[in-house]
Amino acid sequence: MNSREQFIKTVNHRQPDRVVLDLGSTAVTGIHIHAISRLRRHFGLQRKPIRVIEPFQMLGEVGWELIDSIGIDVIGAWGKNNMFGFHNHAPYKEWKTPWGQRVMVPMNFNVTYDEKGDVLMYPEGDTSIPPSARMPKTGYFFDAIIRQEPVDDDNLNVDDNLEEFGLITEKDLEHWRIEVDKAYFSGKAVIVAFGGTALGDIALVPGMQLRHPRGIRDVAEWYMSTISRPEYIKKIFEKQVEIAIENLKRIYSVVGNKVNAVFMCGTDFGTQDSTFCSLKQFEEIWLPYYKKMNDWIHLNTQWKTFKHSCGAVEPFLDGFIRAGFDIINPVQINAANMDPKKLKEKYGRDLVFWGGGIDTQKVLPFGTPAEVREQVLRNCEIFIKDGGFVFNTVHNVQANVPVENMVAMLEAIREFNGR
Repeated sequence: MNSREQFIKTVNHRQPDRVVLDLGSTAVTGIHIHAISRLRRHFGLQRKPIRVIEPFQMLGEVGWELIDSIGIDVIGAWGKNNMFGFHNHAPYKEWKTPWGQRVMVPMNFNVTYDEKGDVLMYPEGDTSIPPSARMPKTGYFFDAIIRQEPVDDDNLNVDDNLEEFGLITEKDLEHWRIEVDKAYFSGKAVIVAFGGTALGDIALVPGMQLRHPRGIRDVAEWYMSTISRPEYIKKIFEKQVEIAIENLKRIYSVVGNKVNAVFMCGTDFGTQDSTFCSLKQFEEIWLPYYKKMNDWIHLNTQWKTFKHSCGAVEPFLDGFIRAGFDIINPVQINAANMDPKKLKEKYGRDLVFWGGGIDTQKVLPFGTPAEVREQVLRNCEIFIKDGGFVFNTVHNVQANVPVENMVAMLEAIREFNGR
């Protein structure tokens, strides 16, 4: 039974023959380029500049040599453009990171440096306009630069917050056809983020790809608007979902069921200890619009829908189920009330846990290899019962995770699968 067949079993809540593994298929299940470089050295692979597949977080392309060495079961098909709005594929050029690593980046990855040595990134790679993101000189990824114009409530226009959403072009459809075909014929499970379905994801709200963003673009202002301007937010979501469903129809006509899962939304509803909003707010502002998109997908395709939300989101899991999501990620097991055993017992019949394999705040970066092994084995034992589990770390593997801990994680998965 190949990777895709094992994946289909587990996401349909049937016992797979082994743990299904994802490392690197999406922008929330990936590996930093610095960590990939050290993994490649461990496996004795050729030293070469690694392609930056997601430049905002500086995630690297895992590549087939590592996919085969590690035994990864899920791969992603990536969009034509990145979060900064420029072409994210070949041709590439070499760039030296602030930490001294040489990497491969798209040709329009054009940066400047400020007086402190911070790296500045620009919408569409156009350095003639103000920058939209900054990587500190001592950092490993970019942060959005907020470019918020004064908010005039009397003249707020919903269309200003919809500038980045539009009907998909024939060129983009052809891109998806090619990329999905390549992923599908690998025999791996395929996950895709088609875009346009994320409702209020604060990584996207600032509009880093937009030359002159309008509307509500400040993250704090957006959060406050969910309370002070809920009708404005709902009007945005209503129009966004209308566009998204039309685009999903067009995309499905091109890729069909060669896609196994769709990354729908990365909006976080949890903090370490609580939630960002009340369940009532979620049910009024988000749930109806999520459900409309998920219902269309489930009625017309075989795709599973993937919801990312960090934090202590146990109070929202029933709401995610009612909204039609099949998969929850990253399963932040070190947040309040996110105990793996309790989650599996209460929600395991309805939700696939994609993540939760190893804590990335303490154990993976700062624990011993023995502690990593112990947690991986324990969580696999809990989550794999009756399927509904795809192993991934709790969010992306960060730059300076010790390679011996990454190896201990991978060896523990192999150990569990060999039982």
